[in-house]
Amino acid sequence: MARNFGADDVAEADAVRLGTRIRAYRSMRQMTLRDLAGQAGASPGFISQLERGRTSASVGMLRRIAGVLGLTVADLFSEGDIVEPRIVRRSERPELPTGPGVRKYLISQRPLQNLEMYSGEFDPGASTGDEPYTHGDSQEIFLVLRGRATLWIGQSDAASSYELEAGDSIEYRTSTPHRVVNTGTEPVEVLWLISPPTPN
Repeated sequence: MARNFGADDVAEADAVRLGTRIRAYRSMRQMTLRDLAGQAGASPGFISQLERGRTSASVGMLRRIAGVLGLTVADLFSEGDIVEPRIVRRSERPELPTGPGVRKYLISQRPLQNLEMYSGEFDPGASTGDEPYTHGDSQEIFLVLRGRATLWIGQSDAASSYELEAGDSIEYRTSTPHRVVNTGTEPVEVLWLISPPTPN
């Protein structure tokens, strides 16, 4: 006898698709269940059940999960991946909150997949902050496009400094504390390329 599929079956299929996408994005970012759970404020068991489509999550929890993965909630439910070229005009780049004298823009578009890319502009004397920072454990390339920047790598009391001019780049892990300073008298323009994308 043929089975009639109803609303429960549709809901179950949606849950499985959602879980599959969460697991795929987590794997793409080289995160463990425990990593995602800890940063989203959930238990590894709950995330495991969610990825297998065996439980549901509140909107608030989905927002936290999406944020950790560098996504929006809408991205979690979006069907398929975008394959068409996507243009970001300079005037339309999303600007991120930063400190005085610094402007940072997101170049790669969400949902972030294999890499993320940012551009930055530093006024003379401006920096990413007084203390070095970390984000995830990915490969990061820092490239100076214009001017001269100083990149500090390591903890504040034992950091090494690297003077970089236009065209120079340096590679390091995002788990290593780092900070950027414009110690010159001219504006500096830089790029950050990170793979895979790191949690917010």
